Amino acid sequence: QVQLVESGGGLVRPGDSLRLSCVVSGRAVNAFHMAWFRQSPGEERNFVSAISRPGGTTEYADSVKGRFTISRDNAKNTVYLQMNSLKAEDTAVYYCAADVTARSRLAEKPGQYDYWGQGAQVTVSS
Repeated sequence: QVQLVESGGGLVRPGDSLRLSCVVSGRAVNAFHMAWFRQSPGEERNFVSAISRPGGTTEYADSVKGRFTISRDNAKNTVYLQMNSLKAEDTAVYYCAADVTARSRLAEKPGQYDYWGQGAQVTVSS
């Protein structure tokens, strides 16, 4: 059974940094394209970033380009999201997701992902 567990969320001030981690168990993480999504109360779950199986290709939402960096350590079965220069509008629950499908382009829709973590709260407030 595949499980994804996020950690690293918290309460920070605008301009601060956080690093989220997602540990995959039950199957090697290099079997998946991986992504991060986020969801605020009353809103849809939105794409943040994705990374290909070997890690050579990444995609970012326009709202986080230049501030967030996705990476993966396949030896540790872990995917990371480094978040810098955080803003109040980054406040959300962040979800890690895994896609088993071989694609020519990284998926950006929640329905294209097969496995999900439980979420990690990130709150950016002064």
